[in-house]
Amino acid sequence: MAAPKKGRSASAQGKPGRSLALILIAIVALTGGMFLSGHTTPRLGIDLAGGTSITLKAKSEPGQESAINKTNMDTAVEIMERRVNGLGVSEAEVQTQGDRNIIVNIPKGTNSKQAREQVGTTAKLYFRPVLATEVSGAAASASPEPSASSSASKESDGEEATDKDEATPSDESASGTPSASATSQGRAVTDALAADSTPSASASAPASAGDDAATGADSKLQAQYAALDCTKPSVRATAGDGAKPGDSSLACGQNSQGQWQKYLLGPAAVDGTDVDKAQAVYDTQSGAGWKVTMDFTSGGAKKFGDITSELAQKQSPQNQFAIVLDGDVVSDPYVRQALTGGTAEISGSFDQTEAQELSNMLSYGALPLSFEEQSVTTVTAALGGEQLHAGLIAGAIGLALVVIYLVVYYRGLSLIAIASLLVSAVLTYVIMALLGPAIGFALNLPAVCGAIVAIGITADSFIVFFERIRDEVREGRTLRPAVARAWPRARRTILVSDFVSFLAAAVLFIVTVGKVQGFAFTLGLTTLLDVVVVFFFTKPLMTILARRKFFASGHSWSGLDPKRLGAKPPLRRSRRVSAPVDPKEA
Repeated sequence: MAAPKKGRSASAQGKPGRSLALILIAIVALTGGMFLSGHTTPRLGIDLAGGTSITLKAKSEPGQESAINKTNMDTAVEIMERRVNGLGVSEAEVQTQGDRNIIVNIPKGTNSKQAREQVGTTAKLYFRPVLATEVSGAAASASPEPSASSSASKESDGEEATDKDEATPSDESASGTPSASATSQGRAVTDALAADSTPSASASAPASAGDDAATGADSKLQAQYAALDCTKPSVRATAGDGAKPGDSSLACGQNSQGQWQKYLLGPAAVDGTDVDKAQAVYDTQSGAGWKVTMDFTSGGAKKFGDITSELAQKQSPQNQFAIVLDGDVVSDPYVRQALTGGTAEISGSFDQTEAQELSNMLSYGALPLSFEEQSVTTVTAALGGEQLHAGLIAGAIGLALVVIYLVVYYRGLSLIAIASLLVSAVLTYVIMALLGPAIGFALNLPAVCGAIVAIGITADSFIVFFERIRDEVREGRTLRPAVARAWPRARRTILVSDFVSFLAAAVLFIVTVGKVQGFAFTLGLTTLLDVVVVFFFTKPLMTILARRKFFASGHSWSGLDPKRLGAKPPLRRSRRVSAPVDPKEA
């Protein structure tokens, strides 16, 4: 029989207790970390916990097909994630699917309708000067003040935006604004010191498409503006289609009275990417209520300062600019004084929801691509619970079948296999619980399937080792040398088998998208853990038990009975026998 190798391998074989102690220490440390982190259960995916899944597809603009690339898609994912989480949503998942799709998974307990609207609003954000605006359709003729209806001054609510570092008394802003046809969007943009110095005539300045208010727009666009009827949904959806940032355009927006406004807008002066940060805050000092603060980038501050300097010199509504998102006017502040400090406030008759929605649009509205909604799937928590329950039952049945097979076929050796399966299960559970807060891993139904499949892969490693040992016993060797000789051959087979499984999981994780990645991730994780458990628990435990009489003597219930295995006669070392040497002859 070949002598055992010297060095590290011999030391490891001689002291298997060290390997067992190492893996037990690792289990205790990971379990302690799980309890200390407060995350004692794996984070569940949307299909198990319930929620809403939205699929968005990137649209290629004419001549801009190359814009749909990995960089822009990753940027869109980041912005959408911040936008959804801006609603107070925790643990929302936003990820790419293929080259053009983005999947947004919103967990239960969230206003899914509001989140869907926020995520689905995907066009670019622009600040455009207002050339003309009026109430659209029949509502215009019903306006109680015809002289102001065409100008549609947004000043009646006393809403204004100031330099961020200055306060504006709410009574001054209200007293300086005459009553007119108000909109929910119209928030003034002004310096606080000029709040009470705006001439009242600004509200009655004519703004029809035919006079000087529409300077800068060609006659064809003016004619389209005159015919624009924003009360029709089909018209609103296509009002600004085809307009480039450098061109004048048409748009629609709804005022606080529920009336639809139509707008003739100039070229974009500020891009949404120029807004560095926007936030909804409550003004407790002046009692002005909710307002939206804006911080611009260095380049955006100059652009905003230029446009407000130009607009502050004009009369209403030519001292207004429109914030246009996805072709709709979401706000149309008027300007009283140039704002060149890089910060501004939009204040007025906001409620909390309006302020937060506008701040989200300003902060996260500038996507590099346009998207269209492909599908929306809602999963109830009850359905998710049923799926999880069914998955756990399937796993329990699979585990029970494996255990029954091991007990019937391997008898005493099945104790080693069952103990190894328990160690593997504990490690898998603890690591999944820790990966939730660490990398955002969510246990979905495909991931549960991956864990069930891993039971067979793990059991296969034990079977390979046990069969190698039994082969050595059949050759006539006793148990201890049989274990020593069987391990190198079994180790090679186990590593090759697990490498193939891990490679398949890695390829599946890379080339697939969505929930299938959960299956691949779990399969790869459990495959790695199989190697750890076999090397640091199964093999050392087998080495220790091989020294016990129950296994070493080949008990009939040990699974290593030489008679049952059809073992050959025990192998003996051949000894060289020679005749004694006569001392005289020597």
